[in-house]
Amino acid sequence: MLLLENLEWSHPLRFCVALTLGLLVGMERERAELNRKQRFRAGVRTYAILSLFGFSCAWLFSLKVRLALPAGLLAVTVLVGMEYFAKIQAGRLGWTSEIAALLTFAVGALSLLADIWVPLAVGIVNLFLLSEKSELESYVERLDKAEFLAMIKFLLVTLIILPVLPDAEYTRFSLNPARTWEILIMVSSVGFVGYFLSKRFGSRLGLWFSGILGGIVSSTAVSVAVGRIAQKNPEQSGNALQASILAGSVMYLRLLALILIINPVFLPYLTWRFILLAAVGGLLSIRLIKGDTPASIDSITPSQNPFEIRPALLFALLFALLSMITKWVTWNFGSSGLLILSAVVGVTDIDPYVLSFVRGPSSVQPIMVSVILISTMSNTVFKGIYFGTLAKTARKETLIRYMIWALLHIPLILKAY
Repeated sequence: MLLLENLEWSHPLRFCVALTLGLLVGMERERAELNRKQRFRAGVRTYAILSLFGFSCAWLFSLKVRLALPAGLLAVTVLVGMEYFAKIQAGRLGWTSEIAALLTFAVGALSLLADIWVPLAVGIVNLFLLSEKSELESYVERLDKAEFLAMIKFLLVTLIILPVLPDAEYTRFSLNPARTWEILIMVSSVGFVGYFLSKRFGSRLGLWFSGILGGIVSSTAVSVAVGRIAQKNPEQSGNALQASILAGSVMYLRLLALILIINPVFLPYLTWRFILLAAVGGLLSIRLIKGDTPASIDSITPSQNPFEIRPALLFALLFALLSMITKWVTWNFGSSGLLILSAVVGVTDIDPYVLSFVRGPSSVQPIMVSVILISTMSNTVFKGIYFGTLAKTARKETLIRYMIWALLHIPLILKAY
């Protein structure tokens, strides 16, 4: 984004943006009509001209010709309306091309009048929605009603609760309700992306890919889920172990992305360590696959939609609780107490602990890096224990690979000092 911020968006460059976006929409519309083998009236040239017409009206508007923009919009609306009625008479229904034409005019005008990211965002999203018609319709047909309602309820709760939560610190533990809820929304959103991708693609691409996508939601849950698959189908133990390790690799990248948003001051200390640990996980997962077969998506995808209210509230509670415990341990037992606590929290997902730990400091001390790495090491060990306990036929491989992975944390911890 630095390039966009530093570039001087003069009128000629904005003109090129308007022309390019119009051409792209026109190409997509003409391609769609040709694929349907239907006669079209508006194609590449028409949409490009519409965008340039919007740009020209906006330019006149900027020169104090105030009626130019509304008059231009009215003219385009009349033409689009005539086209729509012609389609109805020909027995064709649908507003998509007509709405796209109006939006293309608006994008052309915005290319001159607005910050450049506005027409770019509107134009690209419009192009995506037009080109992915069949995929979007297919997804709607497969959409689970309960999952959709859960997402809607979560969004409603977010919009209603977040604005009224006080943005202030309470108690000696400095608990901030608004900040806690913002982190909850962010983590749930990241989890939902992984959950959606797992539901959408995982069942077709096998255990290894389901493990990667499941790791965006919960690598611990994936390790337990694929461990059960290996328990029921011993011949799939290698594939299941691969999925477990890949999910664990994604955990480091997920944490890194969340830390980037919450407190980037930790990035210089954690980025190369987390990327290295994720890469090692990828290396440890190779040569395990033996004719991977597609997994039952329900058997590996974490069972709860991250947008369900109950797990979301549980995360908020754990986040606040671990924030208080961390400060209490620091006050009473110092650094040694923090290190012990970090080793214990790895028994389950460490997101609430790590995020509660990194959200406050404005500078990073070596002990802080050690605390985070010990928690990830602990979580790695426990995931190996969970999987190895369930997958009896792969215990040796599990022990070797997870032990190597966990031990690699030690030099990274020591290097922090």
